[in-house]
Amino acid sequence: MAAVAYRACAGPARHLPRAHSIPTPDLQKLNPNRGLAAIAELAPAPPQPAGMKHINLSFAACGFLGIYHLGAASALCKHGQKLLKEVKAFAGASAGSLAASVLLTAPEKIEECNAFTYMFAEEIRRQSFGAVTPGYDFMARLRSGMESILPPNAHELAHHRLHVSITNTQTRENYLVCSFSSREDLIKVLLASSFVPVYAGLKPVEYNGQKWVDGGLTNSLPILPDGRTVTISPFSGRLDICPQDEGQLELYVSIANQHVTLSVANLVRLHQALFPPCKGKMQSLYQRGFDDAIKFLLKENWFE
Repeated sequence: MAAVAYRACAGPARHLPRAHSIPTPDLQKLNPNRGLAAIAELAPAPPQPAGMKHINLSFAACGFLGIYHLGAASALCKHGQKLLKEVKAFAGASAGSLAASVLLTAPEKIEECNAFTYMFAEEIRRQSFGAVTPGYDFMARLRSGMESILPPNAHELAHHRLHVSITNTQTRENYLVCSFSSREDLIKVLLASSFVPVYAGLKPVEYNGQKWVDGGLTNSLPILPDGRTVTISPFSGRLDICPQDEGQLELYVSIANQHVTLSVANLVRLHQALFPPCKGKMQSLYQRGFDDAIKFLLKENWFE
């Protein structure tokens, strides 16, 4: 069986049972004073115990399907306060990390985030070759959205509560960052988590003296080592909050730690993640995220 090792952002390293153990990623290459937390996700997530008081929320990497996450986040804010009060940590990769950061640091700005996402998607659709159109700066546009939405103290609210998945370009190892010394520090990590090579640009994001790219390439759905991690994804699969496609065979594939159904519907979603559909379809995705989150809250007796 493949292996997995965890290192918390504070405190000693935590390891799974011996059968799952591998050497912890070498953190000496990083500045130890910055408090980076690392996680090498090389195996399917361990089963999550039911009925656990300690709750985490994890949002999957999904590109422009992140609008689904915003729908789910809106439902949690409106009808899941009982759950949110029990959430100790938030995690995410790529677009999932952006949704997690907004839900944690600026839940009152979810609607503003929706508007930015629709505008961003429309901008991409207008480009001759989408995000890779020469002269179009995908990362600069994404940064502008973060700058307008994240509050001045976002890094303080996120410190040791938000776990962002990023990939080191040199080692190709995955790291979960949960320590942020400034707002700019947080923004850089979120940008790194969202940087899809070539699609978002040619120069990886520099952070802490090293170069980083999309966390979804190595760990698209972070599962935290302590407590129960509630998983959220716009892809149908073995997840807590996700679309349930009718008439699909139960065939699953694990992609960077995310267990999704092998189906035509998910292939369509994968295409839409990079090539955003029209606004009407994106609004439907938002509503689907809202509805799926409500179903989960009702099922788990967290609805209010």
